[in-house]
Amino acid sequence: MRKTLFKTGTAAVIALLIVCLTVPAFAQSGSSYCVIDGSDNTVVKQSNANMRLEMASTTKVMTALVVLENIPSEMTVRIKKEYTGVEGSSMYLKAGEVYTVHDLLCGLMLVSGNDAAVALACATAGSVEGFVGLMNEKAGQLGLKNTHFTNPHGLHDPGHYTSAYDLAVICAVAMQNDEFAGIVGSKEAHVTELHSGEKRIIYNKNRFLSRFEGADGIKIGYTKNAGRCLCASASRGGKRYICVIINDPNWFSTAAYLLGDLF
Repeated sequence: MRKTLFKTGTAAVIALLIVCLTVPAFAQSGSSYCVIDGSDNTVVKQSNANMRLEMASTTKVMTALVVLENIPSEMTVRIKKEYTGVEGSSMYLKAGEVYTVHDLLCGLMLVSGNDAAVALACATAGSVEGFVGLMNEKAGQLGLKNTHFTNPHGLHDPGHYTSAYDLAVICAVAMQNDEFAGIVGSKEAHVTELHSGEKRIIYNKNRFLSRFEGADGIKIGYTKNAGRCLCASASRGGKRYICVIINDPNWFSTAAYLLGDLF
């Protein structure tokens, strides 16, 4: 009986090892954080900062950065049917509407519109696939070792991942763009649908802006697979720190704790 049990246990261990060895590196689960100096990307605090994890809608930091580096913000975009109805958070775009790139960026970063992400991707590169190529190209230019994009919005995909450190670097670069910083630091934005002239106010979902002195961005994200993710920026006295938290249910309080003694 002991001999049979030993064989069974050994077989189970071997089977488990095979599974572990065949799971891609990016399929890890866990949580991480990284705080960097926004001026030179020096790591100040970290835990599992290079672990590859899904990052949900914090993906949109790179989306916005690539858009701003490739097309003018005053350019207009006509919304196609295929841009609408994307699952998850939405700006509630409708086919035939017309918006400036700037207003779509507000919808992307404040209310985390997945529809805005697709509209901006197609306006920038002609297709989502083409835009994803630009995102990965930018990641390569920044020297990121643990990042790969498969979409512009952050919905679940096993090949879509980053690390807390890589995402912090993306955020630091994005915050150097004045238009980006202005958008993500705003608690609300006024957007106009140009075809009808209808105006509306959209409100920033990132409550960290109101919970920490000096907070000036950047983005929240959540999916069941990624958990609660936060990219936070705070500035005081000319000094900026970037804090990225991946998969932490206490995202806002954790960010406040990590940033609290740095100013």
